[in-house]
Amino acid sequence: MERNHNMTDYAQCYKNFRLEVPEYYNFVVDVVDKWAEKEDKPALLCVDDFGNETRYTFGDLKEKSDRVGALLQRVGVNKGDRVFVMLPRIPQWWEIVLGILKAGAVAMPGTVQLTSKDVAYRIKISEAKVAVTDPENAPKIEEVKDQCPQLETLLIVGGKRPGWISYSDEMNKPYNFVPVKTKSSEEAILYFTSGTTGYPKMVLHTHASYPLAHLITGKYWLDLKTWDRHWNVSDNGWAKAAWSSLFGPWHMGAEVFVHNTKGRFNPKLFLELIEKYKITTLCAPPTAYRLFVFEDLSSYNFSSLRHCVSAGEPLNPEVISIWEKHTGLKIYDGYGQTETVVLVANFPCMEVKPGSMGKPVPGFKVDIIDENGVPVPGGEEGNIAVKVSHCRPVGMFKEYLKDPEGTESRFKNGWYLTGDRAYKDEDGYFWFVGRADDVIISAGYRIGPFEVESALIEHPAVVEAAVVGSPDPVRGEIVKAFIILAEGYEPSEELAKEIQEFVKSNTAPYKYPREIKFVERLPKTISGKIQRVKLREEERKRKLKARL
Repeated sequence: MERNHNMTDYAQCYKNFRLEVPEYYNFVVDVVDKWAEKEDKPALLCVDDFGNETRYTFGDLKEKSDRVGALLQRVGVNKGDRVFVMLPRIPQWWEIVLGILKAGAVAMPGTVQLTSKDVAYRIKISEAKVAVTDPENAPKIEEVKDQCPQLETLLIVGGKRPGWISYSDEMNKPYNFVPVKTKSSEEAILYFTSGTTGYPKMVLHTHASYPLAHLITGKYWLDLKTWDRHWNVSDNGWAKAAWSSLFGPWHMGAEVFVHNTKGRFNPKLFLELIEKYKITTLCAPPTAYRLFVFEDLSSYNFSSLRHCVSAGEPLNPEVISIWEKHTGLKIYDGYGQTETVVLVANFPCMEVKPGSMGKPVPGFKVDIIDENGVPVPGGEEGNIAVKVSHCRPVGMFKEYLKDPEGTESRFKNGWYLTGDRAYKDEDGYFWFVGRADDVIISAGYRIGPFEVESALIEHPAVVEAAVVGSPDPVRGEIVKAFIILAEGYEPSEELAKEIQEFVKSNTAPYKYPREIKFVERLPKTISGKIQRVKLREEERKRKLKARL
């Protein structure tokens, strides 16, 4: 198996890289269709819970996306119209998103975990013209359709329903379609952030900022080749699917593997699928890797795997170590946002410092700055920011749609502010501290929740943990941990003390949680991020009530 990496010298690549942006660009026409013409190779392999397989080549995707484009034009979709897509991990999701882009419309993916209230908010504020979903989720849209005056067409996949247009019927009709010519600067995809406060913002991307710029993601961070079978463990409604299940892999001509499951995450089954389908490259969130290492990894054959990455939040060094011990592979952490492509990452040609975010990706000047936009010295904590003063990098969102104040708040002193905090070491590696509003200040110490959470989950009793600041009359705040216990452990004062002592011995003593609460679940956003803000608010109210 070929082992040469796409990046062999980080410094040279970073110095010389330029991403050329043509005046006109459409990912489906310029990448997917080109692969179909050049080499009609495997592009998509979908497997469901029953072992049923659906396989597409790039030629299949070219034809399907043409049919979808024609379908959309028949129902009155014009250039720039927004199409809301809420589907599970089924092949039609890829067909439809590609068809939307080819028709010059704007794709609006949403997770099937959305409630009817979530759906109403998204469709109404975006003024979506079409909604696409399956029979299971159709009632959510029906419930709120009257609240969405711009919504004209309901399209159902996988069945028939009164008031809905049948996707399968439409796809079987004769068609004549010419892809709509789109400028690189025109709207292409719209995501909703899963922020920890307020209503989600609409993150608007152009044809350049996501479809084109994810070439960086696919080539350098995912390190993909044409012969790879790449599995990204992500829901289709999240921006991570655009990163690693669509644009990144297909830029490189790799095959995307998908497991469509209606059950809960089953780490044993996922490991079996890696072995059975000979997955070569894997992209999974930290939570998945943490659950993987609880399994007997020595009983699986990982010989097909050659490259593993993780994103969403920093991955704990202990997990990285266990994974490497059993697979022989390092996990290359990457960092980016819904608003961007990958910004900071570890690459195969670099030494990995376990727990580090890595270094800035080619095409981006990323630094740690203070409140005035001045880069801080190495080792000093500050705001993660992207330089935009002289030239705005390709790979950044256009704006928060209908929220000029929100957009403006992210751009200060020639920098784009990510809202995350980190520090940089003497070798230029970035180390994540936490969200700007998650940092705990206790007795003058600034404590990042991730560092404490990382230490907590190394204890065998802890499956998942969230750490927040709890008001304290003496220290200002104390560190409080909310912990989900592993099977076989019961909450007790003795266990809490044991965990506290464990953290004291694994990180700076001032960071240990002075209070621990054992819980059954943690509040999370739709995309699975822990909502520490909710836990902080509960603590504030609890302490206030106790004083009254």
